[in-house]
Amino acid sequence: MYLNCHSYYSLRYGMLSIGKLVSGAVSLGIGSLALTDINNTMGVVDFVKECRRHGLRPVAGVEFRNHDKLMYVCLARNNKGFGRLNQLLTRHNLDGTPFPERMPAMPDVAVIYPAGALKPGQLLENEYLGIRLSQVPRLLSSELRHRQDKLVMLQPVTFSDEHSWYIHKNLRAIDHNTLLSKLLPSQHAAADEMLLPPASLRAAFVLYPQLLETTARLMEECEIDFDFSTIKNRKTFTGNAKDDRELLQKLAFDGLVYRYGADHPEARKRVEGELAIIDKLGFSAYFLITWDVIRYSMSRGFYHVGRGSGANSIVAYCLRITDVDPIELDLYFERFLNPKRTSPPDFDIDYSWKERDEVIDYIFKRYGHQHTALLGTISTFRGKSIYRELGKVHGLPKAEIDELAGDPNRYYNLNQHTRHIHELASHILDFPNQRSIHAGGILISEDPITDYVALDMPPKGFLTTQWDMYVSEELGFEKLDILSQRGIGHIREAADIIRENRGVSIDIHQVQQFKQDEKVKDQLRRAETNGCFYIESPAMRGLLRKLRCDNYLSLVAASSIIRPGVAKSGMMREYIYRFHNPGKFSYIHPVMEKQLKETYGVMVYQEDVLKVCHHFAGLDLADADVLRRIMSGKKRKKGEFETIVKRFFDNCSQRGYDDGIVKEVWRQIESFAGYSFSKAHSASYAVESYQSLYLKAHYPLEFQVAVINNFGGFYNTWVYFNEARRQGGIIRLPCVNRGQYLTSLKEKELWIGFVHLSGLEENLARRIISERENAGPYKDLHDFIDRLQPGMEQLVLLIRVGALSFTKQPKAGLLWEAHLYKKKSHLTDKQSLLFREEARRYQLPRLESNNIEDAYDEIELLGFPVSMPDFEMLKTSFRGEINAAQMIAAVGQRHRMMGKLVTVKYVKTVKGELMHFGTFVDHTGELFDTVHFPPTLKTYPFQGPGIYLLYGRMVEEFGYPMMEVEKMARMPLKPDPRQA
Repeated sequence: MYLNCHSYYSLRYGMLSIGKLVSGAVSLGIGSLALTDINNTMGVVDFVKECRRHGLRPVAGVEFRNHDKLMYVCLARNNKGFGRLNQLLTRHNLDGTPFPERMPAMPDVAVIYPAGALKPGQLLENEYLGIRLSQVPRLLSSELRHRQDKLVMLQPVTFSDEHSWYIHKNLRAIDHNTLLSKLLPSQHAAADEMLLPPASLRAAFVLYPQLLETTARLMEECEIDFDFSTIKNRKTFTGNAKDDRELLQKLAFDGLVYRYGADHPEARKRVEGELAIIDKLGFSAYFLITWDVIRYSMSRGFYHVGRGSGANSIVAYCLRITDVDPIELDLYFERFLNPKRTSPPDFDIDYSWKERDEVIDYIFKRYGHQHTALLGTISTFRGKSIYRELGKVHGLPKAEIDELAGDPNRYYNLNQHTRHIHELASHILDFPNQRSIHAGGILISEDPITDYVALDMPPKGFLTTQWDMYVSEELGFEKLDILSQRGIGHIREAADIIRENRGVSIDIHQVQQFKQDEKVKDQLRRAETNGCFYIESPAMRGLLRKLRCDNYLSLVAASSIIRPGVAKSGMMREYIYRFHNPGKFSYIHPVMEKQLKETYGVMVYQEDVLKVCHHFAGLDLADADVLRRIMSGKKRKKGEFETIVKRFFDNCSQRGYDDGIVKEVWRQIESFAGYSFSKAHSASYAVESYQSLYLKAHYPLEFQVAVINNFGGFYNTWVYFNEARRQGGIIRLPCVNRGQYLTSLKEKELWIGFVHLSGLEENLARRIISERENAGPYKDLHDFIDRLQPGMEQLVLLIRVGALSFTKQPKAGLLWEAHLYKKKSHLTDKQSLLFREEARRYQLPRLESNNIEDAYDEIELLGFPVSMPDFEMLKTSFRGEINAAQMIAAVGQRHRMMGKLVTVKYVKTVKGELMHFGTFVDHTGELFDTVHFPPTLKTYPFQGPGIYLLYGRMVEEFGYPMMEVEKMARMPLKPDPRQA
């Protein structure tokens, strides 16, 4: 009887979660239910599972609308019909054309039009007219009453009661970006769109028994189900499973020789064991498809990093999917794939942000658009956005909305309107809001993906599923993650610059050599990691120095213990202490000593959670892995977590463990597991860090230029220019005769790219370069103007930043001359430039320029000064009593230091008070770190960017110095002469 139910996946429309919709139907004794969300099928898989769990017959469909206008409701008679509805939705999302007035002929689909849209005689066999409860009185006098074989009861379900109807109208106002008071009746649902008892519905239609029979028969004819027990990915790579198995075996053993040489029994035994499990679980095609993607990208010269749990696999290592040796690190393949694991694994493959889309394009074209899609995600109503949206809907002034969104709890009692908005916000918290794209998940399916869901076409240009990764996993899809990161971009670009500048080709995959390189070891030990992937942050630099890290295994551990969970639990500091004092601590339990000896009894990796749960608490590996996944936010089965936790404590109790020990072990697991890395993941990151370290150690300027040009480091761009200067580079201003769009390197000179010049149009920047390359360098200002005809505003920017300093004229003179010449210059025909007469030279009074004025121009246009050091702009000549290099010798003493603020980290104490960690650069260009406790911060807060005078006590932890700041003030600069 319920042919037209909406869940909250009818975005900004429906008010019922799938669970509430189904449980509401069960409470009313309803035996069958149709989910027909508006223009999407994202909730159908969850709906089918929930119905099966409660013994309901699920029916799947779609309510098709053009904006607010209802066109028709379609029900799938079976899975084939569901696939056809998804295909129609996908075509609509691809081309953006409105749905037609008449539903296209479609087998296995029933179509219900609103009453009055068509006459009964116009309806096809599979078409009906829907009669709503509010339309029953009019049916008595309508000719339609004589054609009850073509009429069905259409009672839409959108909300649960009158209050949720009101919230629904708020959602509709948000969707229409209008005031609630201006929302039109046509823009929201009718007040009766709720689940009503079947008896009352039948009573309302008691005069039309044949209509009720038609409705019941239609519901009986429709049903949908999914097989949740089988893998849905493409089943074979070659065309059959036997050939897949043999090809994977051939490639694995070829790769075994490449990685380990011809004689390595341990590696061979492990490869054979992995291949057996891969074949047994049917994942040969998955490995081969991943290998195929890697093969293509390597043929294009793209760099990649294979990471995540997939790096546990020696087969993946032999196929060159990853660069992590699982034997060297004693990685467990079972962490990635084991016979008990029911959830599908996935590979994470990182590419440069510049190359990722080309790899994705290859995958779509190689495996077909019907069988390939990006994974979607669903963003929900959360945080400040709820208050902003509801504030606008209720007509709050912008200032009040800003206050409310900035601190909702503080303004709860501001007035009755804000209290009302708080109440509304609590009802739509975590409601689906918009569909988006997963960071990198791709599905490659055996059957067309539209058999399972409709697809969107986001601006990125690749088909995307309407449901998310959790649904895909429940269905049995393994996603392949093709991700992007800037770290790989700067590694690739650094290698290109080195080849161009020095004629040296770097094989960036020779990581084993990098691990043994003495310059790399020294650089790592001193935490000279500015620009290096994952290890350049202040916290990571400090950790590396505390650990005196100079080898791969220590770096792998550091990559994981820096994560918030380990630090928060206090185990990071404990790890460092035990690292330096291996004989001065005791293990909490003998099992911890046996299983975690490598990490001094501290859980560092996700595998450690598995080990402790399995060997200490007696959970089997499958349960232990499920627990790890739940705590990492990757599972959502109701009650599963609580069941396993209970088993953990029950097992410990049966083993006679002391309660205090059990609680402490659990505390460490709980605070750690949600943030930790797998060992393979940490190892993958460490490999990429080593690649960066090698390039920085041997080719520092090329490396720094690559970091600058990829715009993705931890720090602001000026910090990387400072680092280049530290490494002996000479920083040059943008120049129309020497510069490129990106920063370029000529011997030791770094020419700042036009991309960094604020306000300069990209089109003009690129024309400057192409014109110079085609017709030669610019002779003077007049030649530049004649050849490019730049707008006055753009020309002024170039002059002010010093891009025409090759003319040897002061900037003030160039600005005068530019204005005078532009007024008289009307040349636009390039041929006429060949016959032009020498322009008249104006005799201008001598115009002075000075470095301080230039520096202020550069700060405005580039973000940092070039013509003079920052510290030379200070009114004072004081540079501090000590500098960064002298801090360790001054531990325990109080001193004044001067530093330019680099970055601030905000943290809260256990009491909820705010404290800060600062990073500064001194006048020699060296970084140093500070800590600011709550009492000091209240009196001496940060006052934005600038150079600070800091006073405090020098402290150290495991050889790493910091200043505990007691006083702080931002220092004044010399006056800006442009303001005179």
